[in-house]
Amino acid sequence: MEAPPVSDRRTGRRERRRAETRERIVRHALQLFSERGVSATTIEDITDAADVGKGTFFNYFHSKEHILAHICQLQMGKIREFVSQAIQSAEPMDRVMHRLALIITEEFSRSPALVQTVLVPSFSSESMRQKMADDFRKDRLMLAELMAARQERGEIRDDFNPMELARQFQQGLFGTTVVWSLEATRPLSDCLNKMAVILWSGMRSEHPATLAQSQTEAED
Repeated sequence: MEAPPVSDRRTGRRERRRAETRERIVRHALQLFSERGVSATTIEDITDAADVGKGTFFNYFHSKEHILAHICQLQMGKIREFVSQAIQSAEPMDRVMHRLALIITEEFSRSPALVQTVLVPSFSSESMRQKMADDFRKDRLMLAELMAARQERGEIRDDFNPMELARQFQQGLFGTTVVWSLEATRPLSDCLNKMAVILWSGMRSEHPATLAQSQTEAED
């Protein structure tokens, strides 16, 4: 096998370095946001913690708020990948919902304070509110595809619109995460598991025979 051209190797190394720098900026920014809040954290605080110059910071982000938007984009990519796999998977839907909830909240489950510090600037900025609403709509479309696929297999009752099911999942996830940030007496994963169990009890199919048949067909 021929080695890739030198130019390709250099491009690959350059892209890896860029990705590592971006990840380092995001990681330190989230830590500072958690400790001080977004408004009290300056770009200089972030660049000092990440050991990069301000010019380097602006090569990746227009502002500290754009770091939050970047995290949302990463989460959407994770949701898209997860949903595409879950549509074909034979894994029970209640487990799917719990795992998906864990993926979506991965960055925030480490710190209740981070949830609050992210929400305050998001809700106080019109552009951030609009961005969040747009992201929620895009996420909802992907989730509705999953709900519709599981309805076709007989796993989810078919008297609910897939978009409404997706909305209820989002509302349950968002509400559970916010309440947990205020009353973090147990891990977020436990709270999300309870949310998924309760939501599932209302949306699961009332025809277990149909469900068993669909799961058998999926495994064949």
